[in-house]
Amino acid sequence: MTYLSRIRINPLRAGSRRLLSNPRVMHGAVTGGIPGPAGSERVLWRLDADDPRRPHLFVLTRSKPDWTHVIEQAGWPDADGEHAAVRDYAPLLRQIAAGREFAFRLTASPVQNTQMPNTPTPAQAARLAARIDSKRARGFRLGHRTVAAQLGWFLDRTERWGFDIPASRTDPAAPGLDPRTPEGTPVAASQNINPFREVRITDRQRHSFTKSGKGPRVTFRSATFEGRLRVTDPTAFTARLLEGIGPSKAYGCGLLTLAPVPAEKG
Repeated sequence: MTYLSRIRINPLRAGSRRLLSNPRVMHGAVTGGIPGPAGSERVLWRLDADDPRRPHLFVLTRSKPDWTHVIEQAGWPDADGEHAAVRDYAPLLRQIAAGREFAFRLTASPVQNTQMPNTPTPAQAARLAARIDSKRARGFRLGHRTVAAQLGWFLDRTERWGFDIPASRTDPAAPGLDPRTPEGTPVAASQNINPFREVRITDRQRHSFTKSGKGPRVTFRSATFEGRLRVTDPTAFTARLLEGIGPSKAYGCGLLTLAPVPAEKG
């Protein structure tokens, strides 16, 4: 079975501040809620902090979790209400069908691969120097930095993920606000699509931390996408729901969540 959990986080507690500030620490807390040996299953999670006073942690697991330790460390263990909602994922998966539309949210790490970074870090420069004689050198994975590049990364991949983004039902954006590729071409023109789609980026972050408090730093960029999608390939779409989207899944990226499309106001 598969379960989707939502855990309330109290941001004023010392334990929660460590979780909220470091994806590596949060990853450890998430995997600690899964029975069985460490690494026995891949877990997807996402921190939603739209309201910084009431952040929520969402986690997708294959086995039924226990979030007691998170509630005691970073929640409201003695307060009223549902501290951790754990729901069977099967009813939602049964709703997946071609043409079905959902509201969605996804925090992902948009990246590109390149053989030659424009401004190599010391570690990258060392790798470049070491591979001079290599004929098939591994490239570098770099995070997209701009809104246009991150949005282009997303829209360019929706077909392979089993869905598309419908055209916007609202008025077009003002001139000059259409998303563009890093080369300056409108994203829509580069992909032959309607320039105004039902998707927007609501949050962008740069994360940097060390594993276990020492060693080289882990650095990546994330973007949160929200909007409306339409299922085109139920099999591919279900796979992305269960397996996640993009890199940095251990650090809070990749979990795609769905909700009913809000009713239009008449």
